[in-house]
Amino acid sequence: MKAAGFNATSIYFHWGFHSPQRGVYDFTGLRDVDRLLDIAEEVGIYVLARPGPYINAETDSGGLPVWLINSPARDRSNDPDYIAAVDKWLDHINPIIARHQLTDGTGTVILYQNENEFGDQSPGGVAYMTHLQQRARADGITVPTFHNTAGTWPAWVPGTPGAPDLYSFDLYPQGFNCSSPQTWSPLPDLAPVREHSRNGPMFTAEFQGGSFDYWGGNGREKCRELTGPAFQRVFYEHNIASGVTAQNFYMTYGGTNWGWIAAPGQTYTSYDYGAAISEERQLTDKYAVQKELGYFLQAVTPITKTEAAPDVPASDAAVTVKSLRNPDNGTRFLIARHTDATSTATTSFTVPIGDDPAVPITLPGHDSKLLVADYDLERQRLAYSTSEIMTHLRLGNRDIAVLQGRKGTEGRTVLRYSSEPKVTVLSGGARSTWDAEHGLLRLDYAHDGLVELRISGGGRPDLLLLLGDDARFDRLWTQSTDAGQVLVLGPALVRTARAERGVLHLTGDTDATTATRVWAPTGTRRVVWNDRPTIPVVDRTGALAFRLRGPAEVTLPELAGWRRSEPDPSSAPGFDDSRWTIANKTTTTNPNQPAIGQPVLHADEYGYHHGDIWYRGHFTAEGTEKTISLSAVTGTAGAWSVWLNGSFLGTVDNGGASGSFTVPADRLRTG
Repeated sequence: MKAAGFNATSIYFHWGFHSPQRGVYDFTGLRDVDRLLDIAEEVGIYVLARPGPYINAETDSGGLPVWLINSPARDRSNDPDYIAAVDKWLDHINPIIARHQLTDGTGTVILYQNENEFGDQSPGGVAYMTHLQQRARADGITVPTFHNTAGTWPAWVPGTPGAPDLYSFDLYPQGFNCSSPQTWSPLPDLAPVREHSRNGPMFTAEFQGGSFDYWGGNGREKCRELTGPAFQRVFYEHNIASGVTAQNFYMTYGGTNWGWIAAPGQTYTSYDYGAAISEERQLTDKYAVQKELGYFLQAVTPITKTEAAPDVPASDAAVTVKSLRNPDNGTRFLIARHTDATSTATTSFTVPIGDDPAVPITLPGHDSKLLVADYDLERQRLAYSTSEIMTHLRLGNRDIAVLQGRKGTEGRTVLRYSSEPKVTVLSGGARSTWDAEHGLLRLDYAHDGLVELRISGGGRPDLLLLLGDDARFDRLWTQSTDAGQVLVLGPALVRTARAERGVLHLTGDTDATTATRVWAPTGTRRVVWNDRPTIPVVDRTGALAFRLRGPAEVTLPELAGWRRSEPDPSSAPGFDDSRWTIANKTTTTNPNQPAIGQPVLHADEYGYHHGDIWYRGHFTAEGTEKTISLSAVTGTAGAWSVWLNGSFLGTVDNGGASGSFTVPADRLRTG
């Protein structure tokens, strides 16, 4: 995430994961939250801490500990018994979070969330949220608090009873049906949100970054397609155009549900979520788009303070061009998209920008462009570009800028100079035109492959322009060192960079033998990759160029020498169950009561909350029974199987509540 330009990550803390039994709390090993937050600080990424108590619907019991099932208290309320249990959790998790706060000068936690998508604004609900806010402050939480409303309505607005410091909202405009990934929903209207957050940022605590795949669903790749690169560009840039200044994507990495954490009604073992980083930790095309946006936001800093400006009139009404302006330096941002964002048409149009009344732009279907004008790009002055800025940096006496666009579309970049500069085409093709009257250098080119231009003179430091289609820069990486910024093109991933006495140390991954180019701070003589020295040469652009080896071939061992164990020993009639728990309770607080005269059979009543549960029951047979009818509750994606005297009778799956089974001949005897 750090390598993709993220400056923060959102982390849930799962009460049930740390408390398997009432009164037991485990923060060791895999559950070491202190260590996790230390890692975030080492990486250099801020944390949005989300301790619940309830965290989300895709995890078992919403993250509440399963032993609460046996409590008569009403969860997520101001019920004293529930509050008492919550306070025990906060006694443990809040001090850990407090130790890692940015407000203490050394930590990385910048925000703290109270609850999750909590909709009860009754007096009891307000009392509950008020208690969580007061507990956070009493426990030393000094960073701003927030709550994520499940939509854009005005719930828990700062200044109202029970509200935290910041208003934020969750929005999933594509929904959770991945069966038709090419079907788009309209863009959400975010204008009303500004009314809920007049004194704070417009903050999407969760904005759609994927979708969960149900049991028997369409597969996680369909969900990745539903929320793929086109969706990301259109919807994420629409958020920026609407004034959103904090975007948290759910998910960027979902991973795997270990240890019965999944809520089986909505997810299975995989929590891949169709996210930018796959469950197997592979970088997808969605990751590349997040990196484009992350690098842009890091490099083009005037975006951090903008005001809405009038829409820019396009020559074709099929296109809408929203406009933002930085009031301090006049930098302009133009966000172009189809008026009907669901359109798949390719539209060519013109818009007025600066001195040019008709700048040509081509917008493919399901696409958006985030363009910049009147911008001080390092020591250059950008009048405008119809390419999108990915990043730029200053290396000694020259500047470097990377601009991109959709493959096959035309691009134009216009720069201001006091006199005509010299344009040298190092690779690819581009046409340059000098407008002496206005002091403008116009460059026209195609987003196809890589175009490299050196621009020198004109009263400014040299500029190296790297222009290309999006895919050309999927493997471009920026890193910061004490000596300055670094630009790397080639490897599958660049994780870290460190400069030391003229040597640049890089770590990262390759997936094949890779031609690599490094634009490094002045004075860099050598590059070391994963502790192995390289042999670089200086190329036409001034980059250090070399080749990196790919990974070694993997040879799997032969799987031989199999051993087999007998299945299901518990089903054998003679199995010794004398040490098993006897289901002999006659009362329960569970609203699902047993039949009169029957014992309570809920597994949770006896301390069994997860996994495969065996029941062994006995009855006296008359010898004439033909069928056995049973009912069980396993959850929406559960299954249960039945054996009679060692004979398998059948299975009821998909959480079925009842089943009737045929008794095999000669399996029952009288008595």
